[in-house]
Amino acid sequence: MKTIGLIGGITPQSTIMYYKVLNSLASEHFGEGHSCKVIINSVNFAEIANLQKENRWDKLNDIMADAGKSLELAGASCILICANTMHLTIDAVREVVNIPVIHIAEATAEIIIEKKLKTVALLGTKYTMEKNFYIDVLRSFGIKTIVPNLEDRNKVHRIIYDELSKGVLNDASKHVYLKIIKKLIKDGAEGVILGCTEIPLLIKQTDVSVPVFDTTMIHATKSFMEALKI
Repeated sequence: MKTIGLIGGITPQSTIMYYKVLNSLASEHFGEGHSCKVIINSVNFAEIANLQKENRWDKLNDIMADAGKSLELAGASCILICANTMHLTIDAVREVVNIPVIHIAEATAEIIIEKKLKTVALLGTKYTMEKNFYIDVLRSFGIKTIVPNLEDRNKVHRIIYDELSKGVLNDASKHVYLKIIKKLIKDGAEGVILGCTEIPLLIKQTDVSVPVFDTTMIHATKSFMEALKI
């Protein structure tokens, strides 16, 4: 198995989740005591969040490209961006490296297709729900995407940045998310994408009546299987 490179820190909580999943997969595959070969380049979340607010995606592209280059130089065989939103910069990363950069939305779409679903709801940051980079990937797989209304998008986004990104898990916020998910199911969603890598901290499959797609688990598992092939 080759080494997996993680662009982490966006947020530290989600990076920890990736690390746990990858090591758990290594133990399951190779046997007890085995861990995954991982290199992490952890960027500064405060800087990233501020640049997002300022709409400085040019600067964010530079930061992420530099992180990707450093992982390749350090010996990574493939790269994961450990945040759904920051896949807005994936093209910038892909342009400067010669190793695969695995797209979280593509990996998720493959699992949705396996489930034979046509319409799914997408929860994430406002950037993920409102910009086209994620929805366009799903559309290329023949998947229709439903997002919450503006008021609910604001609620989902606020909980991510004010609570989940800081490791705060609030029962009231969970109730808000579940109420929004029920609306989306009523509107025709056959499944729900947890399109922010921190949302699985709060929402589990047992909480929802339709299939839930944990993008952190899906993305990490895809990279692990790819690293076995390289």
